[in-house]
Amino acid sequence: MNGVSPAGATPRGEDGGARRTGDPVRPRVAVSSCLLGEPVRFNGGHSRDRFLSGELDRHVDWVPVCPEMEIGLGAPRESLRLERSPRGPRLVTRRTGTDLTGAMTDLAARRANTLDVDGYVFKSRSPSCGLHGIPVYAGETAVDRKGTGVFASRLLDARPLLPVEDEGRLNDALLRETFVERIFAHARLRALLEDGWRARDLIAFHARHKMQLLAHNPAAYREAGRVVARAGTAPHAEVAAAYTRAFGTALASKASIGRNVNVLQHCLGMMGDALDPARRADLAEVITAYRAGHLALSVPATLLRHHARGEAVAYVRDQTYFSPYPQELGLRNHVPA
Repeated sequence: MNGVSPAGATPRGEDGGARRTGDPVRPRVAVSSCLLGEPVRFNGGHSRDRFLSGELDRHVDWVPVCPEMEIGLGAPRESLRLERSPRGPRLVTRRTGTDLTGAMTDLAARRANTLDVDGYVFKSRSPSCGLHGIPVYAGETAVDRKGTGVFASRLLDARPLLPVEDEGRLNDALLRETFVERIFAHARLRALLEDGWRARDLIAFHARHKMQLLAHNPAAYREAGRVVARAGTAPHAEVAAAYTRAFGTALASKASIGRNVNVLQHCLGMMGDALDPARRADLAEVITAYRAGHLALSVPATLLRHHARGEAVAYVRDQTYFSPYPQELGLRNHVPA
């Protein structure tokens, strides 16, 4: 795949030097290998996903992972399932009943400590990697259909703020937009913290992300602001850890229509006297139409950013809220339900 790069590679600028502020950032995203077309499924086939291997591939660096192959099962192999037990679901081979729970748990612990990624796309309906709705069996009967794959479950226990989805849920326009927004935001923060940052760098980063965080979780946005306020006095490592936690917590909440409207109106207010009454009224009308479910978010967001650029309103113009990921992905073009 075009986007695959070694795990742990340091982001560089186009000239080969360290990344400069404002350089494009490519998220590093772990992914179930079969979703990129690798023949690692139990039957020796793959489950190539068109969005991941096509549109998104041009913008991210993939870190392919196949837990079954990593614990030595090979492909093709005996299929797996979850079985009920007093200590939680066990991962076993379907025909011979070999218990693989320990091996998969150990792998998840190692991967949680070494995966330096901005997100993870898991294979849906997999007893190893599935995030939702995995059957749990007692004998030959499925007694619970709300299980989580053993590898995915253990990894998320260790990395609860890691942006994750499965390829099935990425078919939903809102879930797709939310996941992609999160991985690009995490990548920007990772690039900042890898690059010998100073207090003023974190202050500038937070200033650019204020509207984006506010649209997701106002309480976590305020906590992130409190962390930034002590960036010049507290130890770097402490500040970086606290800001990463607040930043990730904010983005883990989905942006709602109401919060988006609040941000759009806030940005409109910050335009001040740069807009004449007619243009201000037009923008207010478009925001109202978005709130009513008649327009996609891309319409008021694009118009606001256009006017901020034209009138040189830098604070609004430079907000990541208006360009949280490459625009050619077109993920804000759906009308909210």
